[in-house]
Amino acid sequence: MDLLEYQVKEWFGKIGIPVLPSQRIDHPTDLKRLKIRFPIVLKSQVHGAERAKAGGVRFAETTIDAIAAAQNIFNLPIWGELPEVVLAESQYDANQEFYLAVVLDTAVCRPVLLGCKEADIDWESAGERMHHVVVEQEFSPFYARRLALKMGLQGTLMQSVSCVVQKMYQLFVQKDLDLVEINPLAVSATGQVMALNGKVRVNERSIKRHPDLAEMAAKIISRHPSTEIDGISGDWDGVKMHGKIGILGNGTGSVMATLDLVANAGGNPGLCLNLRHAFLTDTTPTTFRDRLETGLKILEADNSIQVILINFLGSIPQTEEVVEVIARVVQQDKSELQSQVVHSNGSKSRREQNFRPLVVRLAGSEFNAARKYLATLKTHSNALLVVENLDEAVAAAVRLAKPTANKR
Repeated sequence: MDLLEYQVKEWFGKIGIPVLPSQRIDHPTDLKRLKIRFPIVLKSQVHGAERAKAGGVRFAETTIDAIAAAQNIFNLPIWGELPEVVLAESQYDANQEFYLAVVLDTAVCRPVLLGCKEADIDWESAGERMHHVVVEQEFSPFYARRLALKMGLQGTLMQSVSCVVQKMYQLFVQKDLDLVEINPLAVSATGQVMALNGKVRVNERSIKRHPDLAEMAAKIISRHPSTEIDGISGDWDGVKMHGKIGILGNGTGSVMATLDLVANAGGNPGLCLNLRHAFLTDTTPTTFRDRLETGLKILEADNSIQVILINFLGSIPQTEEVVEVIARVVQQDKSELQSQVVHSNGSKSRREQNFRPLVVRLAGSEFNAARKYLATLKTHSNALLVVENLDEAVAAAVRLAKPTANKR
């Protein structure tokens, strides 16, 4: 999970890395109550690279200019992403610009400090221009000073840069991160250093250990349920794909086997989720029913999913409540579809377009009553199919996905 710049700079400021006065802008009119002095720079808060070249960075000298620039930025998609937030920040006159990073190097299984006297470069392809120091033992200021010396820095500037590197490493360890990057670290004519832009990549396994990270991830999911966040499925052992058939299972083996069968049957597997474990974003204990409800919401929000295939094998807790969740989803979809057809004079509504049939495979003696109950539900045509044989369930899901997939 990559943080947005304004979130990164909040962390930088708290840990002592120098950042410019800034203000979060949620709407262009917020600029009428700007607390920082002009001139300012407005930055689109998106994850896409090269936002400046795309027009996502604008300079403004007055409130009127700033509002006009913000309106343009809010309506400018960058790599298909529209910003929900714009960052207003003071301008800064830089005499030099450096690149700094702390990254987890999986090849040596150690943190590595990176530094370059050039900005706007990719640390993975910088070659000999990038200086590095491997943190082989417990971290000490020595490692940061060694990097600054390798970069050819001396005196006060060496001390200032090494101090920033120490703070970056402190943040890296505190939050269990994969990457902390400052690009660029600007140096003024008087030698003052300032982090003008930053990037933080959260380790997918650390989200659950930090309530603030879990809260961030949960907000992203609530606003964009189909957004892929590395590790958002965490211990679920989920598989992120972009096919037509979403899969829910109650075990890693059954989920992977279902995925393989769908692919072998000519289907196109989509997002697959193992409900045996909790979300990394869950800060409180969850039940299997809770995870089923969440999983269904995620799949229903994914526009690429046309059919949802549920494969529960063996036993699950709260069998009756789980069946109630499935029944409620199907019955609710049916009632809303019928209501919309009556009131819209036959026009196709957004809800109808998002409707997805469910194929439910329940294998095990504990599911006998559940299968009978679900089979008696009177649903919309092809809205629910309950079977015991997995091959039949896979074939049905592939068949239901094909008609829509073949339309042009």
